[in-house]
Amino acid sequence: MVRTTHQVDSYVRPVQYEIVIDGHLGARWAAWFDGFTIASEADGTSVLRGFVVDQAALHGLLQRLRDIGIPLISLTPLEDPTPERPAPDHEGT
Repeated sequence: MVRTTHQVDSYVRPVQYEIVIDGHLGARWAAWFDGFTIASEADGTSVLRGFVVDQAALHGLLQRLRDIGIPLISLTPLEDPTPERPAPDHEGT
C-alpha cells in the first residue's frame, strides 16, 4: 500500500490553526471549540487558535461555526514551532 507524507503526518502530530471570525466571542466558548484560545480584536473580529488532530476534527470545528451562524474570515495553518524531524532511513530495507 502506498501512503503519502500527508496521510502519515496527519496521524503523527496535530496541526495548529488560526481561525478569524466576524464578531466577538467570550472566553467561555473555548470549551465548545475544543479548547481553542479566543482573543477579541479591536476591529470587531475574534481569533481562535489551537491544535486540530486531523482533517475530520477541523471540519467539525468549522461546522460548529457554521451552525451558530458565525461568518468565517480566514483559516490559516500555523508553522510547527518544533524542528523538522529527519526522515527515516529506508535505503537498507
